[in-house]
Amino acid sequence: MSLDSLMQRMERFPAALSAAAATVSLDDARWKPSSGAWSILEICCHLLDEEREDFRPRIRFILEEHPGPWPPIDPQGWAAERGYNQADLPDTLRRFAQEREASLSWLRSLGPTDWSSAYQHPRFGLIRAGDLLAAWSAHDALHLRQIAKRLHELAGRDGEPFSTIYAGEWGP
Repeated sequence: MSLDSLMQRMERFPAALSAAAATVSLDDARWKPSSGAWSILEICCHLLDEEREDFRPRIRFILEEHPGPWPPIDPQGWAAERGYNQADLPDTLRRFAQEREASLSWLRSLGPTDWSSAYQHPRFGLIRAGDLLAAWSAHDALHLRQIAKRLHELAGRDGEPFSTIYAGEWGP
């Protein structure tokens, strides 16, 4: 595992997230496609909650060898019950950047770490701490891709009645 590479991407991600979110108005950040997929604001809120309540705590749980099941999370439920789409976007991005810095500080404080330490997940099977760290970085990329998709959908919405096909949708 290239810990340095993963952490460098994780360190740079808040700036990429803020830059992507800054390309739209607040109304457009709250816009949801007819499919019901999350808005850009909801994606940002999800990333904040995942930072605080999923990846960092679960890696800590594994490395500190806590007995018992992981505390439950409910990303889909949180979006509704926590009012993601009514949140303040700049505040959400600021808080995400702060939480990410706390996560990176914690990771840097670990020293030599057995990334093969594992948790037996009832649904996914054996999950090693290293698996979670790699997934954490990949999770950032997945949601940046999701935001890019929302931006593409907004261009299609705003370009109507004209087509966005020339943008490159016909091939690689």
